[in-house]
Amino acid sequence: MNDTNRYDDIINLPHPEPTIRPRMAMENRAAQFSPFAALTGYDDATREEARLVDIKQELSEDMKDMLDAKLAIIEQHIKEVPSVAVTYFLPDTKKAGGRYVTVSGKVKKLDGVESVIHMTDGTKIPIGDVRMIEGDLFHVFEQY
Repeated sequence: MNDTNRYDDIINLPHPEPTIRPRMAMENRAAQFSPFAALTGYDDATREEARLVDIKQELSEDMKDMLDAKLAIIEQHIKEVPSVAVTYFLPDTKKAGGRYVTVSGKVKKLDGVESVIHMTDGTKIPIGDVRMIEGDLFHVFEQY
């Protein structure tokens, strides 16, 4: 028998139907061939490791003096609920480091005991993490 006629006896027969169980749906059959992740969580772990974080920058004495002066001005005008933009270091919850974020809004209170800036929207900013404070209130500093 040559290779071209090898299956001539069954080529036109109907496809056999299972007799014990119903035929599996096509969607379920496709799931059998989906990729297999041998290391569960590996993709998440590598993505987390690759995520970049900043390191908190130490401020110079001049910058610390400037921030202290700006905080004093805010304290003087606290009843006016001054609008400012505060850039501060936000520590990362999952790894060492963090990122710098800027929050714009109105200052509700400066808490010297807890060393926190309370904004009217409920944001609490640790004064030790502040890098920069900007706002119309500080036009005196912009002249220099």
